[in-house]
Amino acid sequence: MATEIRVPTLGESVSEATIGRWFKKPGDTVKADEPLVELETDKVTLEVNAPASGQLGDIVAKDGETVEPGALLGSIVEGGASAGNGAAAPKAEAPKAEAPKAAAEAPAKSSSASYGSHGDAAPKGHASGDNGPAVARLAQESGVDPSSVKGSGKDGRVTKGDMLSAISSGASSPAPAPAPQVARAPSAPDDASREERVRMTKLRQTIARRLKDAQNTAAMLTTFNDVDMGAVMALRQQYKDVFEKKHGAKLGFMGFFTKAVIGALKDVPAVNAEIDGQDIVYKNYYHVGIAVGTDKGLVVPVVRDADQLSIAGIEKAITGFGRKARDGKLSIEDMQGGTFTITNGGIYGSLMSTPILNAPQSGILGMHRIEERPVVRGGKIEARPMMYLALSYDHRIVDGKEAVTFLVRVKEALEDPARLVLDL
Repeated sequence: MATEIRVPTLGESVSEATIGRWFKKPGDTVKADEPLVELETDKVTLEVNAPASGQLGDIVAKDGETVEPGALLGSIVEGGASAGNGAAAPKAEAPKAEAPKAAAEAPAKSSSASYGSHGDAAPKGHASGDNGPAVARLAQESGVDPSSVKGSGKDGRVTKGDMLSAISSGASSPAPAPAPQVARAPSAPDDASREERVRMTKLRQTIARRLKDAQNTAAMLTTFNDVDMGAVMALRQQYKDVFEKKHGAKLGFMGFFTKAVIGALKDVPAVNAEIDGQDIVYKNYYHVGIAVGTDKGLVVPVVRDADQLSIAGIEKAITGFGRKARDGKLSIEDMQGGTFTITNGGIYGSLMSTPILNAPQSGILGMHRIEERPVVRGGKIEARPMMYLALSYDHRIVDGKEAVTFLVRVKEALEDPARLVLDL
């Protein structure tokens, strides 16, 4: 008897995943709940655990293949039978004897028939409309015909990103072919032998596409200011040990910045809004995304209802996300729904940058390294620990005056952190 291994539900708006790697080979012994295969989506990497104990049978979906939720990945054979011993897993979609023919054919078309036991590619018909639920939903909502959109997915599959690009460009007829990319000049033979070509992960492809889409869609502009970090640094130095002892988390700068940002967002609500067609959606809640660098790329977990948390609550939430990011355990839900983003290039030594919007958000704050610089205080030149702040924003919704006001509010709160405690 064989137990099927299938792709789990991937989360809201995620309609496909790529097989990263299998941890076991056919014939290997597996235990229930042991990680079997790694899946890469356009948001996170997740592991599929063994649904039962036994031996791994046939592997249906090979490394690098694209699969949809519910697709058959392989099977676990009980009693020691394995694919290597000639006992391949039974076909998952064999119709039951008394089942109507139509009912037997329906699941076969949506799962195992799409990804056959010989590692077949994605099912035929993707380029003509069978492109997954996300694409179908966007087609219904926008009126854009997927068959008129040039697909960038496997075998010409139209992806959600293709549809969003077509919708944003007002496509209602066949979309024009994208501008041809400049061909890479061949390397000299001596150089070519020292090069390494590695396929971009699903996450890296999505990061690249989303950043470029943000540049192409939003009227992005960046405004700068600087902040004297002396008061926050002194407060942190005074209380960091007792804070960590009481709350089990280190007292960093991000808790102060998150609180300062929330106060500024309340004063300048346009920065916490987004454009939806011809409407502006003002969000009266504050889900702050905190950009975290991992070895697989930048991810942005979201501290939900951050305005309702203390500095300690924010720091504990960020510490938990950092741990999950390092362990590869961030879920899709952890990274959805953000209304504003904070990114800290200062931990890598960045002095100044122009961060790119995390669409569809209208603002992102860039933090940078703290550096002693000469400033004038009371008519005297002093060396003060200064940090440059950068607010990138969508100029379609946020005016220059609002952007400057936002940064001034953040600066005022950080230079007088008692404001954060007193909610001023």
